[in-house]
Amino acid sequence: MSTSPTPLVTGEKATRREEILSAAAELFARHGFHGVGIDDIGAAVGISGPALYRHFRSKDAMLGEMLNSISHYLLDGGTARVDATADPQQALAQLVEFHVDFALTHPSLITVQERNLANLTDADRKQVRALQRRYVEIWVKVIRDAVPGVGERQARSAAHAVFGLINSTPYNRHLDDEELAVLLRRLALGALQSAA
Repeated sequence: MSTSPTPLVTGEKATRREEILSAAAELFARHGFHGVGIDDIGAAVGISGPALYRHFRSKDAMLGEMLNSISHYLLDGGTARVDATADPQQALAQLVEFHVDFALTHPSLITVQERNLANLTDADRKQVRALQRRYVEIWVKVIRDAVPGVGERQARSAAHAVFGLINSTPYNRHLDDEELAVLLRRLALGALQSAA
């Protein structure tokens, strides 16, 4: 399985551990965290359920690593795009494009992230929440820089509203991905520009 880096695959070729996480993400999105057993995940990657314990101590550990990986990916990607330009309008467009691309490319990860925060251990939940807050802060700063007159609370609310819009992609399959990407980028930027 050759692929480019994604939230769950960090190199050119997925490791066995990354294959397991990817399979688990698809299953969790389709059947829910509690609707998937270790044997189901093992079967999806061609090994026995108990053999998964060589890679992860538990199903909870898989979910924790999965959601932490997603949160790191978004934070690192958002930071890189903002750091690559000094123009606030371009930075905002880059953030929107990055998040839209993530949502369209990884709908199962969006679904797992939305539905399973409560299923994390306390330590993992705290870590994921901290990473998510840092990602939101990137958006808040860029929105405030790009849209004159927007206060911090407005910018924060606007960022969360746009996340809701973009993260609706797993449930919005009326257009093909390319058309939907164009529409989502236009809607998100329009909404953010009207936040003041």
